[in-house]
Amino acid sequence: MPQIAPSILAADFANLQKEVEMLNASAADYIHVDVMDGIFVPNISFGLPVTEAIHRHATKPLDVHLMIVNPELYLEDFVNAGAAVLTVHVEACTHLHRTLQEIKRLGVKAGVAINPHSPIELLSEILEEIDLVCLMSVNPGFGGQKFIEHTYSKVANLKKLLLQTGSNALIEVDGGVSDQNARRLVEAGADILVAGSFVFGASDPLATIASLKSISV
Repeated sequence: MPQIAPSILAADFANLQKEVEMLNASAADYIHVDVMDGIFVPNISFGLPVTEAIHRHATKPLDVHLMIVNPELYLEDFVNAGAAVLTVHVEACTHLHRTLQEIKRLGVKAGVAINPHSPIELLSEILEEIDLVCLMSVNPGFGGQKFIEHTYSKVANLKKLLLQTGSNALIEVDGGVSDQNARRLVEAGADILVAGSFVFGASDPLATIASLKSISV
C-alpha cells in the first residue's frame, strides 16, 4: 500500500485553505509542495509565504520539493515555514552531501530529487544520507505533463540499488501519476506517489486519493 502525496501545485489557489482542508480529511499521507524559481525550472510557483500559509491549515506533514537553484540558502527558512521533508535536486547541488547533512541538522527528513535524464548512479555515494529519493517522471516545471514510461525501469533499478546498499530510503515518484500507472509503479518498488492534476482535477478528489492509497501488490 503506497503513501500518497497530493501536489498542491494543482489546487485552486483562490481557495487554498479549502483545498488544504480537503486533503486534511483525505487518506493522503503528505501534502506535496512544489517550490519553483523560474531559473532551475521554466516556471514560477510559490515560495515561503504560501508554504507557511499551507502549513498553518495543514494537519498532514508537508513534503517540500525545492526546484530552485542554490537550495542550500533557503533550507532553514523552509523548515521554519513548516517542511517535514525537504527535497533538493541532485542537479542543483554542488555540495549535495553537505546540503543533506544540513537538512538533517535542522531536524527534518532529507530528500533528493533526480530529473528524468539523470542516472540513479549519481546517488550511489550518498545513499546513507538520504531518507527519500524523488524520481521525476516528467520534466519538472509544469503540472499535467505526460508520464515518461522509462520511469518503471528506473524505479526497479533504484529499488535494487537501495537493497544492495542496505539503504532505507523511500522511493517517491512525481509527475503524471494516475490510475493508469500507479499499480505498476508500486509493483516496481515505489513507496510514495505524488499526484497533482489527477487528484485535483477529479470529480471526487477524496475517492481518488483513497483509490490510489488502496493499491496493494
